[in-house]
Amino acid sequence: MSTRIALLRAINLGAKRKFPRDDVVAAVTAAGFSDVETYLNTGNVRFTTSMRSTPRIEAALEAAFLADRGFEVPTLVLTPEELREVDAAAAALSHEGHHYVTLLRDLPDPQALAALQERAGPGERVVLGGRAVHLLVGADGVHGTRLGNALVEKVLGTVATTRNPTVVRTMVERWC
Repeated sequence: MSTRIALLRAINLGAKRKFPRDDVVAAVTAAGFSDVETYLNTGNVRFTTSMRSTPRIEAALEAAFLADRGFEVPTLVLTPEELREVDAAAAALSHEGHHYVTLLRDLPDPQALAALQERAGPGERVVLGGRAVHLLVGADGVHGTRLGNALVEKVLGTVATTRNPTVVRTMVERWC
């Protein structure tokens, strides 16, 4: 059995995408995974599995979430080692403004990453660190930048979900 961490995208936003923590745990357990825990109500889930294929785990979770909720829940799965690598990259970055960690289902190809980096505004940076791009933006945060989850997914062509470095660090401390 191995431990995995699933990150659910776009849940508990608005009235139609509600997915309370207890329901997430129940859906993950019903999908055949064990030792399920959540952190916050934003779709951070730790579980154990005998499955080895990350794409198969992601597909099983997405099917379970669709069956339970009636809407798609894009999901990406990391190993504890991958999450530690993302956290270490976040800790190594220094920036005066806001730092967002956008975790990726797939690593981007260099051309797509360069295209995303070109979209950064003055004083902003996009840095690849582990299976995440670190969005370093100004003092206004998401309200003052074009860099965001939707743009990352569009330019990089992969499922992505954003957390702040504190959430990533807490998940590492609890689960890795």
